[in-house]
Amino acid sequence: MRYNFDWDPSKAESNATKHGVAFERAATVFRDPNALSVFDEEHSDEEERWLTLGIDGSGTLLVVHHTFTNLDKENCSIRIFSARKANGRETQQYETRES
Repeated sequence: MRYNFDWDPSKAESNATKHGVAFERAATVFRDPNALSVFDEEHSDEEERWLTLGIDGSGTLLVVHHTFTNLDKENCSIRIFSARKANGRETQQYETRES
């Protein structure tokens, strides 16, 4: 599956300032074979939103808020709108799932 990433540049800048995570870095969690994605029902009124918990390219566990759209059998579109380092509870969920 090939991922096509998209995001709002001003949102990416504010996220990097607030959380210290660039969206380019956040996009690397989708390479994690153990990433955990769950539907975000609470924030999906206008579009389907997802939360993905995964390890980025530098080895840091991140939570990425995004949309996910299948374009065809080989391509999908992911629009990132938030990314941050995982908290203790989220880290435990990821580690428990990995076992």
